[in-house]
Amino acid sequence: MKRPSLFRRCGNAPGALSPDEDQAVVDQFRAMLTALRNPEPWTPGSAQDIAVRVGPFIERAYTRPGDDHGPDLIAVALVHPGTPHAGAYLHGRQLGYTERGWLRCNTSAILGFWQPGYAMLTHATAGLPLPDDIGMDPAHYALYIEARKRDDSLDGYTLLRVGPYTQTQHAQLDYDRLTAALDGRETTLVPGHRVSVRYAPFDVSDHQLFVDPYEADAVALLDAAVAGVSA
Repeated sequence: MKRPSLFRRCGNAPGALSPDEDQAVVDQFRAMLTALRNPEPWTPGSAQDIAVRVGPFIERAYTRPGDDHGPDLIAVALVHPGTPHAGAYLHGRQLGYTERGWLRCNTSAILGFWQPGYAMLTHATAGLPLPDDIGMDPAHYALYIEARKRDDSLDGYTLLRVGPYTQTQHAQLDYDRLTAALDGRETTLVPGHRVSVRYAPFDVSDHQLFVDPYEADAVALLDAAVAGVSA
């Protein structure tokens, strides 16, 4: 992999850095070395951005607290190192940062909390798009339609599981449609129960219990599930 030159000292060379720019590059390089030598240990459950390895690069990532999948996996979204600036968003979109959605990240790939010094080691700084295979599977969402008893207990059961959704906005759309369909009917669909819809991560281990949302209409699936209970 060809890396960009970090130091250009010759003042007579075309495109040479000014003394101030040259010093800024030196400062960035020192910050990068400091970040690598002194990583800030990551703590599960923290909402602070983290640094993760993607091949030979290091990338900045958001975490999705509460979505730990055991001790080895968490859900993350890769972001441009210059986030939240508008220019960084546009550059990130060009390089594929905004198209990935939430991903399952092995905790062994986490260096620690994100530090600005890591920015020099990202695909964005190298002017490279993220590779097609970044070594992380999508962290899909699912919808759980549940019937709970109306006696303030937690007794009840799951009426319907819909998933996986490959994009969270698709899950949100069906969540809104199902919520609207349940409005005013929550306590009448299943006798003695209140029916509600819950938006949560897709449980891969129980994949056989889910209905594919891309093969049927979510509201029609709800009606069929309720009819099956009433039959």
